Amino acid sequence: MADGHFFNNILLGGRGGTNPGQLRVHSGGIIWKKLGGGKVVEIDKKDIAGVTWMKVPRAFQLGFRIKDGLFYKFTGFREQDINNLNSYIQNSVGITPEEKQLSVSGHNWGEVDLNGNMLTFMVGSKQAFEVSLADVSQTQSQGKNEVVLEFHVDDTTGANEKDSLMEISFHIPNSNTQFIGDETHPPAQVFRDKIMSMADVGPSDDEAVVMFDGTAILTPRGRYNVELHLSFLRLQGQANDFKIQYSSVVRLFLLPKSNQPHTFVVVTLDPPIRKGQTLYPHIVLQFETDYVVESTLSINEDLLNTKYKDRLEPSYKGLIPEVFTTILRGLSGAKVTRPGKFRSCQDGYAVKSSLKAEDGVLYPLEKGFFFLPKPPTLTLHDEIEYVEFERHGAGGSTMSSHYFDLLVKLKNEQEHLFRNIQRNEYHTLFDFISGKGLKIMNFGDMQTANGVTAVLQNDDDDAVDPHLERIKNQAGGDESDEEDEDFVVEKDDGGSPTDDSGGDDSDASESGNEKEKPAKKEVKKDSILKTSSKRKSKDGDEDGSKKRKQKKKKDPNAPKRAMSGFMFFSQAERENVKKGSPGLSFTDIGRALGDRWKKMSAEEKEPYEAMGRADQKRYKEAMAGYKKAPTNIDSGDESDSE
Repeated sequence: MADGHFFNNILLGGRGGTNPGQLRVHSGGIIWKKLGGGKVVEIDKKDIAGVTWMKVPRAFQLGFRIKDGLFYKFTGFREQDINNLNSYIQNSVGITPEEKQLSVSGHNWGEVDLNGNMLTFMVGSKQAFEVSLADVSQTQSQGKNEVVLEFHVDDTTGANEKDSLMEISFHIPNSNTQFIGDETHPPAQVFRDKIMSMADVGPSDDEAVVMFDGTAILTPRGRYNVELHLSFLRLQGQANDFKIQYSSVVRLFLLPKSNQPHTFVVVTLDPPIRKGQTLYPHIVLQFETDYVVESTLSINEDLLNTKYKDRLEPSYKGLIPEVFTTILRGLSGAKVTRPGKFRSCQDGYAVKSSLKAEDGVLYPLEKGFFFLPKPPTLTLHDEIEYVEFERHGAGGSTMSSHYFDLLVKLKNEQEHLFRNIQRNEYHTLFDFISGKGLKIMNFGDMQTANGVTAVLQNDDDDAVDPHLERIKNQAGGDESDEEDEDFVVEKDDGGSPTDDSGGDDSDASESGNEKEKPAKKEVKKDSILKTSSKRKSKDGDEDGSKKRKQKKKKDPNAPKRAMSGFMFFSQAERENVKKGSPGLSFTDIGRALGDRWKKMSAEEKEPYEAMGRADQKRYKEAMAGYKKAPTNIDSGDESDSE
């Protein structure tokens, strides 16, 4: 423990429930991070106004009061943790923690302590409960002695999944000595006025500070009127209405779209909002980049000069994405993230990509990657285990050679595969990722990417595909090629053993003459006979050995046999089969590939069949030129026929 104390499974208290996370108390302040990522609470020691601790059921609670009135409660400490923290906080922060006691008598009469934005109900010298005045939406007087506090409706899942406090009523008798009034202004009214001044609520609270009508929101999709209130954000649509407390806003993103007249504004929430059974941790708004708007804030001048001083101005005029982000940042206090130093080949802030069959753009930011618009996926650099650059596809087609994929492996074993990135973006992405110190892994092994880099940096579109080369090497190098060539030479159908139609088409296209089909069948029978004779001659038959030697005679200048669509499919999928079923033999892998090919539809087979037809054309053209030149392959054929 170099600096401070670390505590796991510490709960951050709030109106919508508690969230577990890790707390670090260090000489500069405290940092709490939610378990699994998301919300982060950072408090600098110069902003801490007071520290308290209290025994609660089954644990201890540590409270930090901030100078601007906020109060954070962390629960889950042991008694020995409190003893250690008391001395450490006193030495590093300069504040002595105070002990509070919890009232368990059940009495509902006592005194009210208003401190910062917290209302604490005290029974004697012990605390019965406390609520945050920032959650108060309205106050009402009922009769002369009662005051009702109403709390904000919260559409985040934290509030939906737990019971939430919506209303509380206080009875303040005329004999109260804490809030002294008179006949026209009784103590209950004095108490209500005090609450209104501290909670920033009043008759005008229902009025929005500013509105943005007809805003396009991509997730959750629809057109909404966006209202920014003093303490919450409201989205009003034809079918849905969301009310989101600013305490749920974690961060804002202002991301212009490359070469398009629109800009994304993303509001990241923790906890997220819910629509049906779908959770939305990111609200993605889309504004016209060059649209100029002028807005005047409906806010009290005294409030603007006190609480929102240096955060908001009375009016704004400018581009609508900038105006919206500036006002929302001033009201919520959330930080804004903009594009960093990354620039694409088109001098944009993002690269085109696809995720889970959805097309979008990938923003490489200074502290993470953000894929937009759907599904909006934020991946922080701290969460990444390694990244891999993958050559797009493995069929060797011209189309696939222009793209590559980016695989991002997270520390929690989750993966994000960003596909169809243009090949000319490789240099910019590789340099950016390398500069961030992220680990870049190669294909099949856990080494720094060298071979993939060489291929992707090659400007030749016909460069060797590293995926195909890796399949050949893992299958045995030249031996694998030799076996495939023998498979074709012996006039096999060239396709799946279970797909006779594909094999017949391949043979017909190779011969170009329907009358030669019976001869081909005879050749196949002859090949079968030769194979059986080879097996019988293993005991030392000299004739069998001679035939094997004669069969292996090949002209090195002869064109390589054409490959069928099934063979292209096998090369593309062989590695996937090996990964899915490690330990399979070469024969079992071929059988599994044949089963897959049989189950594929004609549309799924077409890309591979097209590559087979192209290879057949290449073979015919090569054979036409080869037959014109004298070769020594005829002697080998004659010896076989004998």
